[in-house]
Amino acid sequence: MRRARGYIKKRGNSYLVAVSLPVDVKTGTNPRKWETVRGTKADAEKRLTELLRLADTGNLANPARATIGAYLDSWLTNYAVPNLSPRTVEGYRTIIKNHLGPSLGHYPLQKLTSARIAEYYREKQDHGRKDGAGGLSSTTVRQHAMVLHKAMETAIEWGLLARNPADHVKIPRPAFKEWAHFDESGVRRILEASREHPSQSTFLHSAFVVAIGTGMRRSEVMALRWCDIDLKRRAIYVTRTLHRLHTGEYVIRPPKTASGKRTIKLTQEVVEALRKFRTHRETEAVMQGIRLNDQDLVFLYGDGSHIRPDYVTSMWRKYAKQCNLQGVRLHDARHFHATLLLKKGVHPKIVQARLGHGSVKVTMDIYSHALDEMQDAAIEGFDEAVFAEPEER
Repeated sequence: MRRARGYIKKRGNSYLVAVSLPVDVKTGTNPRKWETVRGTKADAEKRLTELLRLADTGNLANPARATIGAYLDSWLTNYAVPNLSPRTVEGYRTIIKNHLGPSLGHYPLQKLTSARIAEYYREKQDHGRKDGAGGLSSTTVRQHAMVLHKAMETAIEWGLLARNPADHVKIPRPAFKEWAHFDESGVRRILEASREHPSQSTFLHSAFVVAIGTGMRRSEVMALRWCDIDLKRRAIYVTRTLHRLHTGEYVIRPPKTASGKRTIKLTQEVVEALRKFRTHRETEAVMQGIRLNDQDLVFLYGDGSHIRPDYVTSMWRKYAKQCNLQGVRLHDARHFHATLLLKKGVHPKIVQARLGHGSVKVTMDIYSHALDEMQDAAIEGFDEAVFAEPEER
């Protein structure tokens, strides 16, 4: 089958797909891109369409001379933007602009080696200090590795590379970030401080109660709608996340994983806090001449405008500092929730489900510090049950 600038030819049990590339101005030749497709004619036609699209976007033009920087820019436009969330694209763009581009962008795409990638990972961790201090964390470098590996995989799919040079390159081991431990007394002090805030106390206090009482992420708390809360059944249905981009735009997306969509049962204190806040919001709505809708976000300003997630985080930090809880972050409320449940003997599988972790292993890896107290509870009474002499009758 022939098309403008490309054609398909049957060859045995496969099909030969050919696409004309732009004329090389130095040689005056009109090179072609050839590929063998094993499968049906429909598979070959689909691949021809893909190659023609790549040629139109410049991804097939002189592939031997294409630089990594140019390719990554094209990859963001033609792969990331159509297929990923705006928040993810923003993160990828930052990594490419500030790190991958400056370090690797001048290399020809087809000459990037595994050794150079390994060197890049080491440079990023060692950046700025001869003793290796002051570089990026292993978690951050792993994010760079994920972006680079995915981009190279796409280059293979697009016919620009034969193999992925990021394959089999050892990346830094993940390191779970230390979190600031604080107890029930600290939680009560922060909640009391938020209750006394002069103007925004109601929504801040209520948001903190939900975060502490459910272990939800900030993005999940800020995306809650009234229809996601069932006060009669004492349950919250987590189905969305809310993020604010650098542009100021707010984006709402489903959780990244299936385990992120979940039902979280509520304690009576959380139910009462939400019930009181609902009454407060209804009063505000009447004063503003606004009708409260079940599709509305729970945590909004009185006039219905968005609350910046970073503002909620910064206010938590302010209250923690006032309570002499240095370094305690809003995200540590999630850790507090999980640790307290584990120490009370709640099964790790239940904790995993409440937090939305992909596996119970992730939960136990993060909260391994709670194992000691769980072991103390587990062995209580063991000696008496097993080793004690039986009483004489």
